[in-house]
Amino acid sequence: MHSKALAPEYQGALTKMSVNSSLTDVLAAGERHLREAELTGSQQEVARCGLAVAEAHRRLGNVQDADRAWKASYRAARSADDQGAMAWALWSGGTLARQRGELRLAFRLLGLAADMGKRGGDIVARGYSLAGLAETGRIQGDYQTVAALHEQLLAEARARGEARHTVWALEGIAQIHRNTGSLDSALAMFEEAAELAGNADDRRGRAWALRGMADIISLRDDPERALALLSEAELTCREMKLSSALAYNHKMRANVFYRAGRYEEAREVYEEALAEFRAMAEPRGEALSRLGLVKSEARLGRSLDETAADLDELRRTLSRIGLLNARDMVDKAYAELGVAPAGGRTHEESGQR
Repeated sequence: MHSKALAPEYQGALTKMSVNSSLTDVLAAGERHLREAELTGSQQEVARCGLAVAEAHRRLGNVQDADRAWKASYRAARSADDQGAMAWALWSGGTLARQRGELRLAFRLLGLAADMGKRGGDIVARGYSLAGLAETGRIQGDYQTVAALHEQLLAEARARGEARHTVWALEGIAQIHRNTGSLDSALAMFEEAAELAGNADDRRGRAWALRGMADIISLRDDPERALALLSEAELTCREMKLSSALAYNHKMRANVFYRAGRYEEAREVYEEALAEFRAMAEPRGEALSRLGLVKSEARLGRSLDETAADLDELRRTLSRIGLLNARDMVDKAYAELGVAPAGGRTHEESGQR
């Protein structure tokens, strides 16, 4: 039996805020309570309220503000000798680092957060930090290393009846299955995640699950159903001000158009998603949107030389970030579009210069 979804990152005076609260509301409440905590001199409360501020800024795409806020939360937690609060601040910082494409920093901060959560006896902070490590490895494309951790975290979340974490783990495993070609099991897990999120009133989790379902349904040549699912998810993203989720929703909508041969529509929506990712300085989403845009423009008649040059640049960018799966997507795009790396050099030779 799963409980209703909770938001453990909303702490201190913000514990009653819903997981479905608009991020602008969370930010306003967090900043108000943070000022009050600073006036009272409670460093523990400063840390807890500052965490909500950091997370609201991060999810709204305000990366500089988020960076300042999690560091301030950590300093306050350290001065209060609150290891649990320190773990949560490090988790926020590690999650932000992943969002910004700084994967090495993400691994380091999330590892520290997991260790601090264990030492401080905060099993939820530790669980979220381990989940962050698993997600970072999955995004990087290191499925073999993190698949077992995803399964472990799913089992633990089910045992504790934590709906939100169960939904996260199901979606992560589903994405691994999708990316390794097991579409049937991926779709089943996304569907389970969507149903569980709906029952637990986890609107954010359901929006991400619907996006995953739309991806696979699109691959199975049912673009209209896929677009309908994305439209449903988009409503949640807009109502909750989920900037990053909305941008990824738009990128997936463009993917659906592209797979359906609707290249002009795909180009327009890829451009929209690209602008959204650039506004929040999210390099992974930006690179994936650029890849889709390059492919769409190639289908609309762009020259092979220009296409090859763009793909070369994208591959270097993704290699630098460390996104192995996305880099493989670029390699497939060369073959799909019938182009070779610019200058005729192999990928290995390109990486040596």
